[in-house]
Amino acid sequence: MEDLKANMILDAKGLACPMPIVKTKKAMNVLEAGQVIEVQATDKGSKADMKAWAESLGHQYLGTIEEGEVLKHYLRKSSNEDANEKKHPNIISNEELEKKIEGNKNIVVIDVRETAEFAFNHIPNAISIPLGELENKLNALNKDDEIYVVCRTSNRSDLAAQKLTQNGFNNVINVEPGMNQWIGKTSSISD
Repeated sequence: MEDLKANMILDAKGLACPMPIVKTKKAMNVLEAGQVIEVQATDKGSKADMKAWAESLGHQYLGTIEEGEVLKHYLRKSSNEDANEKKHPNIISNEELEKKIEGNKNIVVIDVRETAEFAFNHIPNAISIPLGELENKLNALNKDDEIYVVCRTSNRSDLAAQKLTQNGFNNVINVEPGMNQWIGKTSSISD
């Protein structure tokens, strides 16, 4: 296949979430509207992350090409009028969520990290739905449940919370700062 032409190539190989997005966001600031960036990453979760992030800002996610271990993501910068980063308005801290769980509240915790991340460390009774699979699993969720969305750093969970709300879920809360600072009980594959 012929190499695709990009106005900028960004090397995000070897970086884990949220760093490919952080670097892409910085790089997008120097691009002009309509220009294309190729983001090279090795984090498997970056495919869903890039697509959701681009769409949340109004940028155009063009697609991803896999070349061995490297994922080449192509995004087209929107015009400045279109690019407004959205944040999900309903948030809760790790500590507040821990209290709700301990209080045996009837809540649903959805972990949108990749399955391997979930397997090695997750909140007990959390449901694993990687961000890239969320849209296909919406029908398995109850729109009236109190849903708490968690990921490693609250970036993917923010995007997931936005997607759930856009699809008619009424009570969705993003957990900040996420599993990288979670000190509550956890379960893992080795339990």
